[in-house]
Amino acid sequence: MRIYQHVVILAALLLICATSVAAPDDKRQVQLEHLLAQDCGACHGLRMTGGLGPELTRAALAGKPQDSLIATVTLGRPGTPMPGWGPLLSPDDIQWLVDLLLKGYPAP
Repeated sequence: MRIYQHVVILAALLLICATSVAAPDDKRQVQLEHLLAQDCGACHGLRMTGGLGPELTRAALAGKPQDSLIATVTLGRPGTPMPGWGPLLSPDDIQWLVDLLLKGYPAP
């Protein structure tokens, strides 16, 4: 796929995420926290301090554009073990997870 096509897809996904974000209900939030701890934690460390994948602590993510983080979770990182979660998670789920990481997960 050409870089132009990637840019168009990314822009469309970001527009969708920016316009239709609603916080998941309490039950879904529990499921997403479990996914974050187990699935994301398998590569990024159970405390998000890094491992196979980079550190995802509040300090490590400080200054990173939220849209870029959403795109990474949605599309993954080609050439790395980071998969795209867009086929499995809704834009609202991804937004909520990114917000949780930016606030600091897990809580100290």
